Amino acid sequence: MTHPRTNPATRTGDTRGTTLARTPLDGLHTHLTQQLGGAARTWLDQALDEAAAHPGIHGPISVWELRLAEAGRRCGPEHADVVRVLILDAARADTDALTRVYAQGTAAERRAVLHALPHLVAGPDALPLVEDALRTNDTRLLAAAVGPYAARHLDPHNWRHAVLKCLFTGVPVDEVAELERRAHADTELARMLGDYAAERTAAGRPVPEDLHRVLTLTDPTATPPAEPRGAEHSTRGSDGKES
Repeated sequence: MTHPRTNPATRTGDTRGTTLARTPLDGLHTHLTQQLGGAARTWLDQALDEAAAHPGIHGPISVWELRLAEAGRRCGPEHADVVRVLILDAARADTDALTRVYAQGTAAERRAVLHALPHLVAGPDALPLVEDALRTNDTRLLAAAVGPYAARHLDPHNWRHAVLKCLFTGVPVDEVAELERRAHADTELARMLGDYAAERTAAGRPVPEDLHRVLTLTDPTATPPAEPRGAEHSTRGSDGKES
Protein backbone atom coordinates (compact mmCIF):
# COMPACT_ATOMS: atom_id res chain seq x y z
CA MET A 1 0.00 0.00 0.00
CA THR A 2 1.13 3.56 -0.71
CA HIS A 3 1.45 5.66 2.41
CA PRO A 4 0.71 9.40 2.35
CA ARG A 5 3.54 11.85 1.97
CA THR A 6 4.15 14.13 4.90
CA ASN A 7 5.36 17.65 4.42
CA PRO A 8 8.35 18.08 6.77
CA ALA A 9 7.00 21.48 7.77
CA THR A 10 3.96 19.85 9.33
CA ARG A 11 6.16 17.65 11.48
CA THR A 12 7.84 20.63 13.08
CA GLY A 13 4.79 22.88 13.27
CA ASP A 14 1.96 23.02 15.76
CA THR A 15 0.62 19.48 16.14
CA ARG A 16 -1.19 20.13 19.40
CA GLY A 17 -4.42 21.33 17.80
CA THR A 18 -7.38 19.15 16.99
CA THR A 19 -7.94 20.25 13.40
CA LEU A 20 -6.81 18.19 10.46
CA ALA A 21 -4.59 21.00 9.25
CA ARG A 22 -2.52 20.92 12.46
CA THR A 23 -1.91 17.16 12.55
CA PRO A 24 0.86 15.43 10.54
CA LEU A 25 -0.50 13.31 7.73
CA ASP A 26 1.12 10.09 8.88
CA GLY A 27 -0.55 10.58 12.26
CA LEU A 28 -3.90 11.15 10.60
CA HIS A 29 -3.49 8.02 8.52
CA THR A 30 -2.49 5.84 11.47
CA HIS A 31 -5.37 7.03 13.62
CA LEU A 32 -7.88 6.65 10.80
CA THR A 33 -6.96 3.07 9.96
CA GLN A 34 -7.40 2.17 13.62
CA GLN A 35 -10.95 3.51 13.50
CA LEU A 36 -12.15 2.01 10.22
CA GLY A 37 -13.69 -1.40 9.70
CA GLY A 38 -12.22 -3.90 7.28
CA ALA A 39 -14.26 -2.94 4.21
CA ALA A 40 -13.62 0.77 4.74
CA ARG A 41 -9.87 0.17 5.21
CA THR A 42 -9.75 -1.83 1.99
CA TRP A 43 -11.55 0.93 0.11
CA LEU A 44 -9.21 3.59 1.58
CA ASP A 45 -6.10 1.60 0.63
CA GLN A 46 -7.38 1.26 -2.93
CA ALA A 47 -8.33 4.94 -3.15
CA LEU A 48 -4.90 6.06 -1.94
CA ASP A 49 -3.12 3.66 -4.30
CA GLU A 50 -5.21 4.91 -7.25
CA ALA A 51 -4.48 8.52 -6.38
CA ALA A 52 -0.75 7.84 -6.06
CA ALA A 53 -0.68 5.94 -9.36
CA HIS A 54 -2.56 8.67 -11.25
CA PRO A 55 -1.73 11.96 -9.51
CA GLY A 56 -2.70 15.40 -10.70
CA ILE A 57 -5.55 16.37 -13.00
CA HIS A 58 -6.58 14.07 -15.85
CA GLY A 59 -9.40 15.04 -18.21
CA PRO A 60 -12.79 16.28 -17.06
CA ILE A 61 -12.44 14.43 -13.75
CA SER A 62 -9.73 12.26 -12.24
CA VAL A 63 -10.34 8.91 -10.54
CA TRP A 64 -9.25 10.34 -7.19
CA GLU A 65 -11.76 13.17 -7.51
CA LEU A 66 -14.52 10.56 -7.73
CA ARG A 67 -13.17 8.98 -4.57
CA LEU A 68 -13.48 12.30 -2.76
CA ALA A 69 -17.22 12.25 -3.43
CA GLU A 70 -17.49 8.67 -2.09
CA ALA A 71 -15.55 9.24 1.11
CA GLY A 72 -18.50 9.76 3.46
CA ARG A 73 -20.46 6.80 2.11
CA ARG A 74 -17.47 4.46 2.13
CA CYS A 75 -15.82 5.41 5.42
CA GLY A 76 -18.57 7.16 7.36
CA PRO A 77 -19.32 10.90 7.58
CA GLU A 78 -17.32 11.22 10.80
CA HIS A 79 -14.15 10.15 8.94
CA ALA A 80 -14.81 11.78 5.56
CA ASP A 81 -12.72 14.91 6.15
CA VAL A 82 -9.63 12.89 7.05
CA VAL A 83 -10.11 10.52 4.13
CA ARG A 84 -10.40 13.40 1.67
CA VAL A 85 -7.26 15.10 2.99
CA LEU A 86 -5.30 11.86 2.63
CA ILE A 87 -6.56 11.33 -0.92
CA LEU A 88 -5.62 14.88 -1.89
CA ASP A 89 -2.15 14.27 -0.51
CA ALA A 90 -1.76 10.91 -2.28
CA ALA A 91 -2.83 12.59 -5.54
CA ARG A 92 -0.16 15.24 -5.00
CA ALA A 93 -2.82 17.88 -5.60
CA ASP A 94 -1.23 21.22 -6.43
CA THR A 95 -2.89 24.63 -6.30
CA ASP A 96 -4.61 24.13 -9.66
CA ALA A 97 -6.04 20.77 -8.64
CA LEU A 98 -7.14 22.05 -5.24
CA THR A 99 -8.79 25.04 -6.87
CA ARG A 100 -10.73 22.77 -9.22
CA VAL A 101 -11.92 20.54 -6.36
CA TYR A 102 -12.89 23.60 -4.34
CA ALA A 103 -14.76 25.22 -7.23
CA GLN A 104 -16.65 22.09 -8.24
CA GLY A 105 -17.03 20.36 -4.88
CA THR A 106 -19.62 20.23 -2.16
CA ALA A 107 -19.20 22.18 1.07
CA ALA A 108 -17.64 19.07 2.63
CA GLU A 109 -15.13 18.74 -0.20
CA ARG A 110 -14.28 22.44 0.03
CA ARG A 111 -13.67 22.02 3.74
CA ALA A 112 -11.25 19.16 3.05
CA VAL A 113 -9.35 21.33 0.57
CA LEU A 114 -8.92 24.03 3.21
CA HIS A 115 -7.68 21.48 5.75
CA ALA A 116 -5.21 20.15 3.19
CA LEU A 117 -3.67 23.51 2.24
CA PRO A 118 -0.88 23.67 4.86
CA HIS A 119 0.11 20.11 3.99
CA LEU A 120 0.19 20.60 0.22
CA VAL A 121 0.85 24.26 -0.65
CA ALA A 122 4.05 25.90 0.57
CA GLY A 123 3.41 29.47 -0.58
CA PRO A 124 0.46 31.89 -0.72
CA ASP A 125 -0.86 30.79 -4.14
CA ALA A 126 -3.99 29.19 -2.67
CA LEU A 127 -5.06 32.25 -0.66
CA PRO A 128 -8.04 32.91 -2.99
CA LEU A 129 -9.61 29.72 -1.65
CA VAL A 130 -9.26 30.92 1.94
CA GLU A 131 -10.60 34.34 1.02
CA ASP A 132 -13.62 32.78 -0.68
CA ALA A 133 -14.40 30.65 2.37
CA LEU A 134 -14.15 33.68 4.63
CA ARG A 135 -16.92 35.36 2.62
CA THR A 136 -19.39 32.58 3.50
CA ASN A 137 -21.51 32.11 6.60
CA ASP A 138 -20.88 28.35 6.73
CA THR A 139 -19.32 28.03 10.18
CA ARG A 140 -17.58 24.72 9.42
CA LEU A 141 -16.04 26.23 6.30
CA LEU A 142 -14.98 29.32 8.25
CA ALA A 143 -13.36 27.19 10.94
CA ALA A 144 -11.35 25.34 8.28
CA ALA A 145 -10.37 28.61 6.60
CA VAL A 146 -8.69 30.10 9.69
CA GLY A 147 -6.23 27.24 10.12
CA PRO A 148 -2.43 27.25 9.78
CA TYR A 149 -2.42 28.21 6.10
CA ALA A 150 -4.28 31.46 6.84
CA ALA A 151 -2.02 32.10 9.84
CA ARG A 152 1.06 31.86 7.64
CA HIS A 153 -0.12 33.73 4.57
CA LEU A 154 -3.17 35.92 5.17
CA ASP A 155 -2.28 39.62 5.28
CA PRO A 156 -2.96 41.54 8.52
CA HIS A 157 -6.07 43.36 7.25
CA ASN A 158 -7.83 40.21 6.05
CA TRP A 159 -6.67 38.20 9.06
CA ARG A 160 -8.21 40.73 11.45
CA HIS A 161 -11.50 40.58 9.57
CA ALA A 162 -11.35 36.77 9.69
CA VAL A 163 -11.12 36.95 13.50
CA LEU A 164 -14.08 39.35 13.58
CA LYS A 165 -16.02 37.03 11.26
CA CYS A 166 -15.48 34.18 13.73
CA LEU A 167 -16.90 36.34 16.50
CA PHE A 168 -19.87 37.40 14.34
CA THR A 169 -20.78 33.83 13.42
CA GLY A 170 -19.96 32.05 16.68
CA VAL A 171 -16.94 30.11 15.43
CA PRO A 172 -14.75 29.51 18.54
CA VAL A 173 -11.48 31.44 18.33
CA ASP A 174 -9.71 28.23 19.33
CA GLU A 175 -10.07 27.40 15.63
CA VAL A 176 -7.87 30.38 14.67
CA ALA A 177 -4.36 28.99 14.24
CA GLU A 178 -1.52 30.96 15.82
CA LEU A 179 -3.99 33.40 17.35
CA GLU A 180 -1.66 34.44 20.16
CA ARG A 181 1.23 35.17 17.82
CA ARG A 182 -0.74 37.20 15.33
CA ALA A 183 -2.89 39.07 17.86
CA HIS A 184 0.04 40.10 20.06
CA ALA A 185 0.45 43.91 20.16
CA ASP A 186 -2.01 44.34 17.28
CA THR A 187 -3.45 47.74 18.17
CA GLU A 188 -5.67 47.85 15.08
CA LEU A 189 -7.26 44.53 16.02
CA ALA A 190 -7.77 45.89 19.55
CA ARG A 191 -9.53 48.95 18.13
CA MET A 192 -11.80 46.80 15.95
CA LEU A 193 -12.67 44.55 18.87
CA GLY A 194 -13.42 47.58 21.06
CA ASP A 195 -15.71 49.04 18.40
CA TYR A 196 -17.55 45.76 18.02
CA ALA A 197 -17.98 45.38 21.78
CA ALA A 198 -19.32 48.94 22.02
CA GLU A 199 -21.83 48.30 19.22
CA ARG A 200 -23.08 45.14 20.92
CA THR A 201 -23.39 46.86 24.28
CA ALA A 202 -25.24 49.86 22.81
CA ALA A 203 -27.69 47.49 21.14
CA GLY A 204 -28.29 45.67 24.42
CA ARG A 205 -26.71 42.50 23.12
CA PRO A 206 -24.11 40.37 24.95
CA VAL A 207 -20.46 40.65 24.04
CA PRO A 208 -18.97 37.27 23.05
CA GLU A 209 -16.68 35.88 25.73
CA ASP A 210 -14.13 35.07 23.05
CA LEU A 211 -13.87 38.79 22.24
CA HIS A 212 -12.46 39.57 25.68
CA ARG A 213 -9.99 36.73 25.31
CA VAL A 214 -8.69 38.02 21.97
CA LEU A 215 -8.59 41.59 23.27
CA THR A 216 -6.32 40.44 26.11
CA LEU A 217 -3.99 38.87 23.56
CA THR A 218 -3.51 42.22 21.81
CA ASP A 219 -1.85 43.71 24.92
CA PRO A 220 1.57 45.00 23.79
CA THR A 221 2.98 44.65 27.33
CA ALA A 222 2.34 40.90 27.43
CA THR A 223 5.19 38.49 26.76
CA PRO A 224 5.23 37.68 23.02
CA PRO A 225 4.41 34.05 22.23
CA ALA A 226 7.17 31.90 20.81
CA GLU A 227 7.42 31.55 17.04
CA PRO A 228 6.16 28.18 15.74
CA ARG A 229 9.12 25.96 14.95
CA GLY A 230 9.91 25.52 11.29
CA ALA A 231 7.15 27.85 10.13
CA GLU A 232 7.58 30.52 7.51
CA HIS A 233 5.30 33.52 7.64
CA SER A 234 4.82 35.41 4.41
CA THR A 235 3.16 38.32 6.21
CA ARG A 236 6.38 39.24 8.00
CA GLY A 237 8.88 41.72 6.66
CA SER A 238 12.62 41.72 7.05
CA ASP A 239 12.35 43.47 10.42
CA GLY A 240 10.21 40.68 11.85
CA LYS A 241 7.09 42.84 12.01
CA GLU A 242 3.91 42.31 10.11
CA SER A 243 3.51 44.59 7.15
